[in-house]
Amino acid sequence: MITRLTDFGGDSGLAAPARLSREGPRTLRAGFIPLVDASVLIAASEFGFAQKEGIALDLVKDVSWANVRDRLAFRPFDIAHMLSPMPVASMLGLGSNPSPTITAFSLGRGGNAITLSTQLYARMRQEAPLSETASALENAQALAKVILAMKARSEPLPTLGVTYPFSSHNYEFRYWLAAGGIDPDHDVKLVVVPPPMTSDALAAGAIDGFCVGAPWNMVASERGVGRIVAAKQDIWPSAPEKVIGMRPEWAESNPEMVSRLIVALDAAARWCDQPDNHDALSEALADSRYIAAPVDTIRRVLAGEFNLDDQGNHRIIDGYFQFHANFANYPRPSQALWIYSQMIRWGQAGLSSKGMTAATAAYRPDIYRLALGTNATPPMEEDIRVEGTSDGDHFVDGQVFDPNQIANYLAKFPVKSNMIGAGSDEEI
Repeated sequence: MITRLTDFGGDSGLAAPARLSREGPRTLRAGFIPLVDASVLIAASEFGFAQKEGIALDLVKDVSWANVRDRLAFRPFDIAHMLSPMPVASMLGLGSNPSPTITAFSLGRGGNAITLSTQLYARMRQEAPLSETASALENAQALAKVILAMKARSEPLPTLGVTYPFSSHNYEFRYWLAAGGIDPDHDVKLVVVPPPMTSDALAAGAIDGFCVGAPWNMVASERGVGRIVAAKQDIWPSAPEKVIGMRPEWAESNPEMVSRLIVALDAAARWCDQPDNHDALSEALADSRYIAAPVDTIRRVLAGEFNLDDQGNHRIIDGYFQFHANFANYPRPSQALWIYSQMIRWGQAGLSSKGMTAATAAYRPDIYRLALGTNATPPMEEDIRVEGTSDGDHFVDGQVFDPNQIANYLAKFPVKSNMIGAGSDEEI
């Protein structure tokens, strides 16, 4: 049974939001993809947080990130559950139908993982002495040995799925592959596969692995068709995953509604972070209107309890999802710049001062701070900071990202596109 916020007499233990307007709640149409990282948006609708702010969320389940992008751009959607790189790409004018998009709220951290087919993983075990507790980097290095053997035998190289060209999945998969010595543009074939289709594509042999958000990695492992070899926390724990996207002109025309939305999402994120609420959240997410996946699988994913395969191998990742803790909802410009750095690294964009300005314009901490106050945000000097230097915040290859030294940062990578820097209008 799902318990709604209204079942508690409207008291969730959180501060009461602004009163409803006399005209009644205003409907906001929001697109989303069926993933656990849409939890905050779904909880805001299902458990009354949006309603308390005078908002009626009309959640529309979509099938692909390209659809979400287009429907936000062409106005069927007011707001959207989006990949964290999508606003950056839009402000840089990249991809099809690039329409200016900003975010003032991150939906949290965590949720992604990399899964390889059981056949490919078995070859990795043959080529390298992998233990069941091998690290993400060791798994990448083992895959590199398999690819060398494939090339020597003129075998087809692995086909790997990502959800969108401008996605955290694409950049995290590439980062992991490159850390193991694999060139993602020459040693494997990367293709786009919508998240709900990844497990079926793996089972059918159409792909040999994928990087996707929960619960689809666990769905594949529990079906016996895949082995989870790395998680988002292994690659960069602090990476933003999904965000709320909106058109800049819509945000400017509806400042009160944007603030109310952020207050509602903040309350929902706090609620989602509480383990005592995970049973109710799992039931809501499992509904066919949302993720349509087994409730027990979703409950385990929320707890960070992984079945790595169907052979009884497990892993527990503490804080696999962070919906609110440690300023997880704060849109850091430094994170937008890291995303931009990876676009440059893989030849999607050139390095320029204009590009840096456009990338940082996609993430709007000023709007977040206006809605929630300075006490809800990190110190302003942390808006731009060096990433990968604090305890628990590290990249899988040990690199440290300084947003003020992007050119130097990129120069350190032995594996990168031969098109790096294409389109640069000046040196940074």
